[in-house]
Amino acid sequence: MDEPSLGASPIFRQALEAIDRGEAARLERLLAEHPALVQERADTGEEGYFHRPYLLWFTAHNPIRGCGYVPSNTDEMIRLIIAAAERKQLHSLQEQLDYTLMLVSSGCAARQCGMQHKLIGALLDAHADPQAALLPALAHRETAAVRQLLARGAALTLPIAAAIGPLDECERLIAKADANERQHALAAAALYGNAPALALLIAAGVDLNAYSPASFHPHATALHHAVDSGSLEAVRLLVEAGSDPCAPDKLFGGTPLGWADHIGRQEITAYLRSLK
Repeated sequence: MDEPSLGASPIFRQALEAIDRGEAARLERLLAEHPALVQERADTGEEGYFHRPYLLWFTAHNPIRGCGYVPSNTDEMIRLIIAAAERKQLHSLQEQLDYTLMLVSSGCAARQCGMQHKLIGALLDAHADPQAALLPALAHRETAAVRQLLARGAALTLPIAAAIGPLDECERLIAKADANERQHALAAAALYGNAPALALLIAAGVDLNAYSPASFHPHATALHHAVDSGSLEAVRLLVEAGSDPCAPDKLFGGTPLGWADHIGRQEITAYLRSLK
């Protein structure tokens, strides 16, 4: 995100600079002198998932800022902002905590800098809701984050079990799930190339050619996701069960074969071409 595009007060910009540089003492001073910082919302010009962000959201570094470096004391700065919000008895604090946890859990910058585990821990220690971050983390293949959230109290759901197991739990949860959760699970199993879980879901009667649910890459079908996973077994299983290999994605009009060719899945490309 380019700094000039950020619509915020000069003090907010200073606090953000302190976060980016790992200057905890400077951030603490700004929070003490300007308590309203914790409730100010910036204007990034974004209409998507980073619309009108609070200061706390920026500690997730999702979207990636600058060079993508996440300072090693970012967990300390998270705690400073939370403490300032608690002093102000801020009504939006829970919302801020939950959304920041989602950003950290589903983003790659914190993980790549070795900070994701610490940041998730700091937010959960402040009572962020682990369940709310679970599906976004899964959708972005942040498996370590998913496992940490489960270890800290999030309940195992069908999409999680369909993606990373255990398979017996997947089978148990399918029997209790509604149609929407089964479609989430289909997308998850395909995205992770989990052929045994896909077989269970196919047997349960999921819609193989539906586009994925709104919160889980809705521009593509399960077959697109299986191609992306790199699992020829998953791709073959879906095709043989009735998935349409000619279905276009909703963003670029790419078919599963087009995806396979574009991302270099050579075995899958050869298989899908052999169907013509």
